[in-house]
Amino acid sequence: MDHPGARMLLVAATASGQGKTTVTAALARGLVRQGQRVRVFKCGPDFIDPMLLERACGATVHTLDLWMVGLQECRRRLAAAAREADVVLIEGVMGLYDGNPSAADLSRAFDIPVLAVIDASSMAQTAGAVVQGLRDYGPVQMAGVVANRVASEGHRQMVAASLRGIPLLATLPKQARRLPERHLGLVLPGEVDDIDAILDELADQLHLDTEAWQALTPRLPEHSDPEQAIPPLLAGKTVAIARDAAFCFIYPANLDVLRSLGAQLRFFSPLAGEPVPPGTDAVWLPGGYPELHTEALSRAAPWRDSIRAIHAAGLPILAECGGMMAVAESITDKDGQCWAMPALLPGRVVMQQRLAGLGSQGMPTAAGELRGHTFHYSTMDTDLEPVAYTVKQPSGLRGEAVYRHGSLTASYFHGFFASNPLAAAGLFTQETP
Repeated sequence: MDHPGARMLLVAATASGQGKTTVTAALARGLVRQGQRVRVFKCGPDFIDPMLLERACGATVHTLDLWMVGLQECRRRLAAAAREADVVLIEGVMGLYDGNPSAADLSRAFDIPVLAVIDASSMAQTAGAVVQGLRDYGPVQMAGVVANRVASEGHRQMVAASLRGIPLLATLPKQARRLPERHLGLVLPGEVDDIDAILDELADQLHLDTEAWQALTPRLPEHSDPEQAIPPLLAGKTVAIARDAAFCFIYPANLDVLRSLGAQLRFFSPLAGEPVPPGTDAVWLPGGYPELHTEALSRAAPWRDSIRAIHAAGLPILAECGGMMAVAESITDKDGQCWAMPALLPGRVVMQQRLAGLGSQGMPTAAGELRGHTFHYSTMDTDLEPVAYTVKQPSGLRGEAVYRHGSLTASYFHGFFASNPLAAAGLFTQETP
């Protein structure tokens, strides 16, 4: 029997902080508990929200971004998800029209209707004006509304009446327990002991209008372009990847690309006292939260000694953002305490209260531009001259420095390997950016 397709919705809002992630997670968890097959995507560069959404739906959450991921790859992933799921949810980024490209651009590119999340805690009838503005400004298709932080049944009725025919698909009351946050976003799901209980609680609290939900039409997007074959440039090579609470910012698509390039992947945890695995040909140190684990990292002798040995042997090391911080000379935390690091990179990292870098950027390489982004609260003080700079998107201004020190390539830039697999391969085979 042919698959009828999936109900597809882009969950968006007027701004950050309105409850997009909470609503997406609650809806996904609730539908999964009803026996629905749910696939969730995250719009725009992000590592933390996808981890929470993956916990909510039980399936890998991939990134959709018209610039970083690309139109064709976004279309391919959406079409594949609609063929294996009953519901496809895409969580937007910031406000619906924020950014270039924006979540609204993604909605229009693939004809996906918007589910608007409205924080109703300080409004009632004005919700209708806000939703109609979101719909008409682009315009975008408006599938319906989720009113978040609704105080009472009377409050819900006032919001519903204001929408003038736009369905109020669901409501969520003010939450006694919220998803915990920190400076780069939500706290990692693995760090919250009762995260599944919180997700179940949110799913229980979400009141879904079943009739309005059933009225949404399933779709089966067409996709004719085959996935492009990736040459096995890393065949026979073992890439060791640091993965724990200090090194956790990993796009699932990046792992897929490395495997498609032929690499064998081995994971290790510096925080657990694990050294770089023997037999490694290259090392990837992804971003994460080294600033929250400075004491443990500074005392992790197996990690320190093994990464120094890898560097001394001239094996390629890619250190992205938190990975770069963790191999500098030192990290000074927000309390002003300085912690020694392995010193592969001559430089000192200092944490600060305000954001130091944010946005989509492209890194020039011998194989062309590798697209990605940056997001960090620290600064790097080094006398080392950069070998290149990333380019900010869409302004074209100079972005993050890219450093090369021996076999180490380091930058605050997070690369999205699927945007240029050949460039990604070069980072693990000692090709100079």
